[in-house]
Amino acid sequence: MRITMIGAGYVGLVSGVCFADFGHHVTCVDNVEEKVAALKAGTIPIYEPGLDELVKSNVKAGRLMFTTDLKAAVAEADVVFIAVGTPSRRGDGHADLSYVYAAAKDIAHAMTGFTVVVTKSTVPVGTGDEVERIIRSERPDAEFAVVSNPEFLREGAAIADFKRPDRIVIGSEDERASEVMREVYRPLYLNSAPLFFCDRRTSELIKYAGNAFLAMKITFINEMADLCEKVGADVQKVAKGIGMDKRIGDKFLHAGPGYGGSCFPKDTMALVKTAQDNDSPVRLIETTVAVNDTRKRAMARKVIAACGGSVRDKKIAVLGLTFKPNTDDMRDAPSLSIIQALQDNGALVHAYDPEGMEAARGMLPDVDLGDSPYDIAKGADALVLVTEWDEFRALDLRRLKPIMNAPVLVDLRNVYPADEVHRYGFEYHGVGR
Repeated sequence: MRITMIGAGYVGLVSGVCFADFGHHVTCVDNVEEKVAALKAGTIPIYEPGLDELVKSNVKAGRLMFTTDLKAAVAEADVVFIAVGTPSRRGDGHADLSYVYAAAKDIAHAMTGFTVVVTKSTVPVGTGDEVERIIRSERPDAEFAVVSNPEFLREGAAIADFKRPDRIVIGSEDERASEVMREVYRPLYLNSAPLFFCDRRTSELIKYAGNAFLAMKITFINEMADLCEKVGADVQKVAKGIGMDKRIGDKFLHAGPGYGGSCFPKDTMALVKTAQDNDSPVRLIETTVAVNDTRKRAMARKVIAACGGSVRDKKIAVLGLTFKPNTDDMRDAPSLSIIQALQDNGALVHAYDPEGMEAARGMLPDVDLGDSPYDIAKGADALVLVTEWDEFRALDLRRLKPIMNAPVLVDLRNVYPADEVHRYGFEYHGVGR
């Protein structure tokens, strides 16, 4: 099939490349000329394990191309995916749908023949209806159908998630469009890809409900961690004990500094706003958002306490800046709030991240960035593990102790056993233990 992907950001690029790897002919369209030129030259603008090799192989095979010419790409497409950004709107927290609606208008004037228009972007309930209205208004004569097909990609594992999905949700009210979508995902049938068809509005809500539930699960275990610290329990054992219950499951039960990234913060807020607009408030999610917002600065207070109650003029070494490992994404990363709070209290922050350094230079101009964990640890009064990258899981504590001003490890991801850290002469502070 001939597929056009509007938007060559994270979702559009990963989805487009994977569709091409299935054997479809895919054109990724983006209006940023520098990005398209870089992609044509084989330079990938995001870090995602395995993505660069997949792009190169499919470009070489002639199944994948990049362009700024939306009109030509849409004109020859059977299916057009809208995969543009839907950031939180400034001022009110609603999802900003201006890019989605602009894409719909452009698609309307470019498509020829029956075209399935698919919203891949995360959008509030009713967006598909508005996309259909816009296209119909612009092109009353057009043959098309609008389908919802939300993405469920985890940064750092996106390719595997796309090729071996838990489910593929398709919201369609047009049987012809449903058959086209079956054909789009047919190459996955050998893996028994679970296609789940429903109406469009239900599909749109599934994405938000799923992310909100996971965010709530993270927030729940973080609150349990705080309680564990007060009563002398171990949150990791609590998490394992409840996670063994199949009704609960063990995923997303890892206590830490709170959730971040491109999805959970904006999607939970957008769901709250949608619920409020429809006079059906979601109190659990409202509380989840509020608790997570305060969690990050609370982690800075944990660091301050570990440093004897003050970090004024003290050097704090921060390991990990991205919101999770195996990505260069720093959007709403806990590190941003933690570092800001430490600086507000007079700390001199030094930091290192395996993939987030380029983004950090623009977002954290007052932070000294080092070349390795050992580089930033020199003379530090505390070492704070914020993001659990693999290379931080087996630090040479014997090497670290003599170069630090004070051997204090604040492990916000509970990577290390306390007794092991104590054995090397460190003071250890975990979360919920």
